Amino acid sequence: QVQLVESGGGWVQPGGSLRLSCEASGTVAEMNPMGWYRQAPGKQRELVARVRSGGRTNYAESVKGRFTISRGNLMNTVYLQMNSLKVEDTAVYYCNARIPGWAEEFWGQGTQVTVYS
Repeated sequence: QVQLVESGGGWVQPGGSLRLSCEASGTVAEMNPMGWYRQAPGKQRELVARVRSGGRTNYAESVKGRFTISRGNLMNTVYLQMNSLKVEDTAVYYCNARIPGWAEEFWGQGTQVTVYS
């Protein structure tokens, strides 16, 4: 059973930083792409950042220049470094991944990020 486990959420003041981590288990296949989504109260889930094999990345416009997604040295790990956090970044952040050739996509349980002033 494939599972994604996130960690690293928490509370931070505007301008602060947090680093989210996601580790997959239950598969020996390389997951591609891996990414982060977020969902704020009353809003739809949205893509924050995604990384594909070869290091290609894409980001939501609202986080460009502030957030950095990267894959870890261990297979099927992904990180999201979040700097210059804003109140509007407050949301539950979800790790997302696919296995090439599989129709199913996988989600973590979510980790809360709260930016308070």
